[in-house]
Amino acid sequence: KNVIIKWRGKPVFIRHRTADEIKEADETDWQKLRDPQPDSARVKKPEWLIMLGVCTHLGCVPIGESGDFGGWFCPCHGSHYDISGRARKGPAPLNLEVPEYDFPEDTSLVIG
Repeated sequence: KNVIIKWRGKPVFIRHRTADEIKEADETDWQKLRDPQPDSARVKKPEWLIMLGVCTHLGCVPIGESGDFGGWFCPCHGSHYDISGRARKGPAPLNLEVPEYDFPEDTSLVIG
């Protein structure tokens, strides 16, 4: 489900999401989140989520498939991110960053 690669010295989380995870991300009332962003603004293909693996609080690396919202948990200070990488609990002020990326073909991903 999760793959971590390095890009420009930072971890990048690549997650292939299930239909249930996509539905959960879509059904979240994103307008009430501290960094309001719909799932559709964070992905180019709903089944693929690509984000920098750097907590927006103080730069630690969150743990995947963990936390209270089925996404990521930062063990340094307790931030929780949902299945779309949106900050849901703890001190993180912003969602996990989505880098520029593209799918030039169905089987390839280019970051940057």
